[in-house]
Amino acid sequence: MAVGNPGGRRAELAGLADERVDHRFKALPPDAEGLTVGELAAERRNLFTGGFTTPVLALSAESVEHNLALLETYAERHGLAFAPHGKTSMSPQLFARQLEYGAWGITAAVPHQARVYRAYGIQRIFLANEVVDAAALRWLAAELDADPGFRCICYVDSVRGVQLMDEALRAASVSRPLDVVVELGAGEGARTGARTAADCAAVADAVAATTTLRLVGVAGYEGEVPQADGDKVRAWVRELVALAADFDKAGRFAASSDIVISAGGSAWFDAVAEVFAEIPALSLPVLKLLRSGAYVSHDDGHYRHLTPFNRVPDEGALQPAFRLWAQVVSRPTPEQAFVNAGKRDAAYDLDLPEARVVRDAGTGEVRPAAGITVTGLSDQHGWVRTEPGADLEVGDWLGLGLSHPCTSFDKWQLIPLVEADGTVTDYIRTFF
Repeated sequence: MAVGNPGGRRAELAGLADERVDHRFKALPPDAEGLTVGELAAERRNLFTGGFTTPVLALSAESVEHNLALLETYAERHGLAFAPHGKTSMSPQLFARQLEYGAWGITAAVPHQARVYRAYGIQRIFLANEVVDAAALRWLAAELDADPGFRCICYVDSVRGVQLMDEALRAASVSRPLDVVVELGAGEGARTGARTAADCAAVADAVAATTTLRLVGVAGYEGEVPQADGDKVRAWVRELVALAADFDKAGRFAASSDIVISAGGSAWFDAVAEVFAEIPALSLPVLKLLRSGAYVSHDDGHYRHLTPFNRVPDEGALQPAFRLWAQVVSRPTPEQAFVNAGKRDAAYDLDLPEARVVRDAGTGEVRPAAGITVTGLSDQHGWVRTEPGADLEVGDWLGLGLSHPCTSFDKWQLIPLVEADGTVTDYIRTFF
């Protein structure tokens, strides 16, 4: 069920449609200059014949809808709450859709992201990081004071961090405590998080000694388990659950109305769901909170291989929603071609783009990209190898599948949302 202030969200989102189309936005039709985004969307132009320039990144409307529905169904089936990580898209329009599809709230990694969320009416934010920046904490205190319906849950993983948070919040005269969860590290050599149960208890004691912080649960990120596999991930999640049970037995959550236990990135949420199903009855209702974010667009590379749905195919399958369309601008040899998309346009930190389809420049026919491989990226060029007989000419549009949603969204401020027939129905605004 959607939460918070949907009326306020709708008003803020409507304002995005009033933004003027101009040179700031890559690939949009030059003849649309001066129209508002809403006016351009109402024209329902075709991505291929409506004046868009290349390269252009598109999101499949059907695939996005499918993925939203699939994760809602999965979470409901397993009795999980869901706060998808907003860093993936940084798109208030997609946040609104995720909330409509049952998300409890939206996860952030840094204060700037939380500021974007609040600007678009997000009422529940899970800030999955330590915040020791006094300026950010002053802003957060002001948000808590101004809006009694706003809930933010933040990580803590050290006594020193708790002290810094307390100092900043007391200086800001915050009117109600900030909810925090102790972050359990995923093992030696992993990322952030207190490393042992004793370390976690010391952090919890430090929280209890303040009036500005309220301990409401435990959390962590299983994707950082060293040499992760299903058994190691499940073992770590059981440590997390045991920590919550020990804290509850010790009365550490007495000031809370629920107990938050959170894990679950995009690679191991099936293992998290399995262990969360074993959580024993505790003294308060338990909020079992997943944070997977990449699902909304999925991809044609990294997450295609890592998605838990590969291990549980009966639960469904995500669909890659991104397609980067680039144009062949050079065909210097029978074995080589160059397209006009490069590192400024395509994710490349995990895998190179994959050639999926070709749209013929003359006929508009779309065919599989047989014998065509992207071998490298320059800033504004894609290097393409073509096998003998590969059908690819200057002027053709090459449709590329991308790997890693987070570094695909962040290269585009306004992304056409496209139906299967090429009709652009909306434009997805991002804030990175």
